[in-house]
Amino acid sequence: MTRPPKILVFDSGLGGLTVFSEIIKLRPGADYVYCADDAGFPYGNWKEPDLVTRVMQVMAELIAEHAPDMVVIACNTASTIVLPYLRVHWPQTPFVGTVPAIKPAAERSRSRLISVLGTPGTVKRDYTQNLIAQFAAHCRVTLVGSANLAKLAEAQMHGQGVRDADITAEIAPCFVEENGARTDAIALACTHYPLLVEDFRRLAPWPVDWIDPAPAIARRADSLLRDKGVEESFAKKGQARAVFTSGAKPDPQLRATLARYGLVAG
Repeated sequence: MTRPPKILVFDSGLGGLTVFSEIIKLRPGADYVYCADDAGFPYGNWKEPDLVTRVMQVMAELIAEHAPDMVVIACNTASTIVLPYLRVHWPQTPFVGTVPAIKPAAERSRSRLISVLGTPGTVKRDYTQNLIAQFAAHCRVTLVGSANLAKLAEAQMHGQGVRDADITAEIAPCFVEENGARTDAIALACTHYPLLVEDFRRLAPWPVDWIDPAPAIARRADSLLRDKGVEESFAKKGQARAVFTSGAKPDPQLRATLARYGLVAG
C-alpha cells in the first residue's frame, strides 16, 4: 500500500475512544475516522433485530463515504449482535470486534472469583455464557449488568459532573467475598467503562485487576493489517477526525476532549 491505511473506529458513543487510543499507539501513521452513533445511543435499549438494521444502515453510509481499509467495532453490544452480518455483507473489509475480556480475567485471577461488568444485554447473551464455559469454568463468575455506567461515562466526557455515589452503586455488585476469598479481577465488558477506571479504582472497596480489552483489540487490528502486507512505514502522523451520526456539532468541552485524543471534529 502506497498510502496510509484508513481505519474506521465505530461505537455507539464515546466509549470507543478507549480502543482508538490504543490502536493509534501502534499505527500512528494511519488515517482514522472515529464514528459515534450518538443518534442511536445507547445500544442497550435496542431490540436485537432493530439494532442489526440500525448498524447495517449506518455502516453502509460510512463505508460508501470513507472507504476504510479496516473497521473496528469498538462496542461489545454491536460486536456480539451485528458483527456476523457485517462480515457477510462486506467480505472484503476486515472487521475487528470487541469481546468481554473473560479469558484474561480468569488467567490473572488467584482467588478464582472474577466479575464481568457490562451492559445488561451483554451479560445476558449466550455469547458471554459460552466464553465463561470455555475460559472460566474453574472460576466463580459474577455477571453484573449496569444500566447506567455508559451514560455516566458519556456525561463525564462531555464535562458534566458525575457523582461518586452513582458510580459506586453500579460497581458494588462486582465485589464478592466467599469463604475468605475476594474478587480480584473484573473484566470491563463495555468500551465506555475504561473511561471511568480511575474512579473505579478510587471507589473500589479493595484493589482488583480492572481488565480493559482495548490493548488486545489494538494488537488484533495491527496484526490483521500486517497480514495484509500493510507495515507501519509512514513517517508522518496520519489524519484523525470524529463524526457523529446526529449531525450535531460538538460543544467546546467535547471538542477539547476529542482534541486530547488527537481527533478533530467534523
